[in-house]
Amino acid sequence: MGVCSHSDLNSNLRSPMARPLGVVRRGLAVALAAGIALAPMSAPVHARSAPESFADLAEAVSSAVVNISAAQTVEDKRPGIPSLPPGTPFDDLFEEFFKRRQGQGGEESQRTPSPRQQQQRRSNSLGSGFVIDPAGIVITNNHVIADANDITVVFTDGQKLKAEIIGKDPKIDIAVLRVKPPKPLKAVKFGDSERLRVGDWVMAVGNPFGLGGTVTAGIVSARNRNIDSGPYDNYIQTDASINKGNSGGPLFNMDGDVIGVNTAILSPSGGSVGIGFATPSATLQPIIDQLQQFGETRRGWLGVRIQNVDDAIAESLKLGSPRGALVAVVDDKGPGKPAGLRAGDVILKFDGREVKESRDLPKLVAATPVGKAVEVIVMRDGKETPLSVTLGRLEDSEKQQASLDTKGKPSEAPNRNVVQRALGMEFSSLEADVRKRFSIKDTVKGVVVTTVEPNSAAAEKRIQPGDTIVEINQEAVSRPADVAAKTKALKDSGRKSALFLVANPQGEVRFVALALD
Repeated sequence: MGVCSHSDLNSNLRSPMARPLGVVRRGLAVALAAGIALAPMSAPVHARSAPESFADLAEAVSSAVVNISAAQTVEDKRPGIPSLPPGTPFDDLFEEFFKRRQGQGGEESQRTPSPRQQQQRRSNSLGSGFVIDPAGIVITNNHVIADANDITVVFTDGQKLKAEIIGKDPKIDIAVLRVKPPKPLKAVKFGDSERLRVGDWVMAVGNPFGLGGTVTAGIVSARNRNIDSGPYDNYIQTDASINKGNSGGPLFNMDGDVIGVNTAILSPSGGSVGIGFATPSATLQPIIDQLQQFGETRRGWLGVRIQNVDDAIAESLKLGSPRGALVAVVDDKGPGKPAGLRAGDVILKFDGREVKESRDLPKLVAATPVGKAVEVIVMRDGKETPLSVTLGRLEDSEKQQASLDTKGKPSEAPNRNVVQRALGMEFSSLEADVRKRFSIKDTVKGVVVTTVEPNSAAAEKRIQPGDTIVEINQEAVSRPADVAAKTKALKDSGRKSALFLVANPQGEVRFVALALD
């Protein structure tokens, strides 16, 4: 960040935006005297002023915020006590050595395990959480409890209760716990994170560094932040101090409602530098309801793989400006296939809501009930086309995918191995020796790229030898001559770019727009 010099300050003071108040008043008087009509001032924005103190708010909600202690018993793989197989020449020597240690070390040394005993140790983590139901429902981050087999919830009055996991969701890093209190607990409720504005006051309560109940305050620094932690990123960014141990704790608005769960920090040092992230309540509430009701999530599923639309792709598809989500693959067993979705479609609207960029779509689909029929507007061949899709369930597709046999199908009879050049690349047909050379799966069809010139447009778009050209402008190619012919035809027709569907050796595909110059 640059340093503002003394001369910079002087020039700033001379700028119209920083002029002295008296100058503004004189200018206004001159304008009125000359009969110049001034534009009406916009209506004032009614924002809540900074509170004199956060004490009342902290007192009202802090007893609903808890500390989470999660422990897991794991095998100790640390070096120190060797483990020898039975019958080795040194077996008796080591047994005598450990017996001698146990005899000399008193009570502490008697706990030293022999080399035959399997060693275990407890891995502990500390975090935060909060009560949303007086009957004992507690919310925290999934990463706080991880694979713990012993979870303890510690309350502000010192009460400690064992907790069981009702359900958890690693995709948005949330977990729902249950404790059995002897009497009703103090609980807090969720607020509407969609009403948050950048600059609003917020307050975080949690257990940083295991210190116990700690209150920090700040403002909403940004909304809808994507930190690439998962498919549904839309974090609230805040400068309220959040540190290790704050994970799972609530972020409150000034009404005492939970509008987010503190989940991550951005820090080169590991401590707070004023950039913390909370998952919004609007994202959390539907998932928490599902976990409470079913013990698992039930997200909507469209059955497509998508990618971003950049300037080149937008030009090749005649979109005007980059927008929407480009469909790269349509799952053969997904709900999008029978509805008529195709690779190359650009999804512009889903269930009446605009898809501004590709990362908007997974959040919209996931939040839509399974089995609901929704209208999807796609751009196809330069025209907006409406389709009706009945959503499936994402979790069912994931289970099915995990159980699929990964063996590929036998390849078709190879074409004659002819090499062609176009757009700084060399192409070859997918014969058996070429598949073996680049380890290309048998299910991949098209024309393989064998060489890429280092400074070509293809190299800039990260096309590599071993990638396969499947389609050009949504038309399949099967021979190297097809690539040369189609690119030449597009160039002769005045097109500036061509849209390639490219598969890597594992069969994962993406669209790439390449300039035809």
